[in-house]
Parts: sequence; structure tokens; C-alpha cells
Amino acid sequence: MNSANKYALLFVALLILSCKSEKKEQPQQTNESITEVDKLSESVRHHEWIDLKRFDGSVCKAFVVYPESSEPAKSVIVIHENRGLNDWAREFADELASHGYLVIAPDLISNTVEGIEKTTDFENTDEAREAIYALEQDNVTADLNATFNYIKSDKASNGKVSVVGFCWGGSQTFRYAANNNSIEEALVFYGTGPKEEEAYSNIECNVYGFYGGNDNRVNSTIPDSEKYMKKYRRRFEPVIYPDAGHAFMRRGSQSDSDEANKAAHDASWKRLLEILNDG
Repeated sequence: MNSANKYALLFVALLILSCKSEKKEQPQQTNESITEVDKLSESVRHHEWIDLKRFDGSVCKAFVVYPESSEPAKSVIVIHENRGLNDWAREFADELASHGYLVIAPDLISNTVEGIEKTTDFENTDEAREAIYALEQDNVTADLNATFNYIKSDKASNGKVSVVGFCWGGSQTFRYAANNNSIEEALVFYGTGPKEEEAYSNIECNVYGFYGGNDNRVNSTIPDSEKYMKKYRRRFEPVIYPDAGHAFMRRGSQSDSDEANKAAHDASWKRLLEILNDG
């Protein structure tokens, strides 16, 4: 074999090795995503995607989960994190429905960016966050009103509607309590209260807070919320879970979660269901 052929064979071998290496380095689906997708696909509950019409002619997509129930059920609106309506948020909605609740989770950034119909169409979570923080607050309220009206009038609903939200969605839950006097209760997970004192005077329902001990960015705002809720004689019950971080409900649901986030996750689920059952 001459030297030219040897160099050619060496080049081909290096090219094959390079391709194999690149293939191995491709991003893999995380165990978290696999678990959430599997749970959703294996769920015995009925799932639907619906369209909520907006004033501008576009639609807000919403994920609805029906419980297995022989009677009309209490309804719950789930407001997603600043990551948008991802698989974890949908899996949470499904799990909540397993406890007998009719659940609707609006995708508040659906059809707000050209070419993007749902959160899952964004290339990454950073793009989803950018879309969330570009939303007009009045438009968010309008979408939540459409969500509320839809689920309240569903024949499977008993007419009672509560709201649960996480992170950005937790703040939106607190804010929505000041914009809708007809909700049963607001359950705020690591979200901040309204900045304007006047907003608190409009709140009629009880507000329940769920916070991680290692989340001072959010927790530093609790005293003001307590002060204004007390001033206007509104019920606000915040609970801080020791050593848990921000987003402990999502983080605590993962198989590799640390003990503090897992403990906060489990305790919060118990408290959440107790509140909804009592309401």
C-alpha cells in the first residue's frame, strides 16, 4: 500500500471517530422530562387542549384535565412558572386532578410570539422567559379572566374556582386575587405580592403562601404583604419551609432532589390539598 492510500485510510478513520464522538455529545433528554412525559401519557384522566379567544383575534391555548368523578368538581386554575407551560406544569395539573379537581392550566405565552403556538415550541427556556417578561399585565389578566369564565361554566365544574401559581405564576396568582373577587382562594408558591398598596384593598379571598427558607429575594417581600393584608383585614397565611430553595415544588418532585426541597414539596402538597378540601 502506497503512502497516499495510507493517508486516505487514516483520514476516513479519523472522520468516523469524529462523527461517533459528535453523536455521543448530542444533548440527551433528562430523566425529569422522560418521567413527566411518561406520567402524562400513562394518565387515566381525560386531557384536552382548548382555545381561549383574545381580543386581538389570537388564542390562548389551555390544558384541561378532568378528574374521575361522578359529581361536579371544584375547579383550579394553575399558573405556570416563568418557564411557561412545560411538561412539569402539565404533570402537576394532572396530579392535582387525580385528587378530584377539575384543572385548567393556561399557556400564557402561547401565540404571543410569531410562529410560536405553545411554550414547547420555544427552542429553550430563556426564550420562554423573554416572552413571559414581555407580556402586558392587562393582557395576562384578560387571559386569566377567559380561563376563569371557561372553567367555571364547564358542566363538570361545581362553580367554585381556586387559583394556584408558581414563581412568576405565584406573583400572578396574588395579583389576580386583586382583580377577581369571585375566586375561592389564592395559593401563592414562592411569588411576590402586589407592589401597590391599593391592590390589597381589592382582595376578597384568603391568600395562602408557600415559600422556601433559602429564597430571600421573594421572602423579603412577605412583610409588606402581611402588613397590607392586615391593614385591609384580609387573611394571608404564609408558611416558610426551612432550607428549601426557590421552585421547590418542581425541584422537589425530581428523583435527585435534596432532602429540604423534597420535604417542602411533600409538606406543601399536603397543605395544598387540605386548603382546597376545606374551601
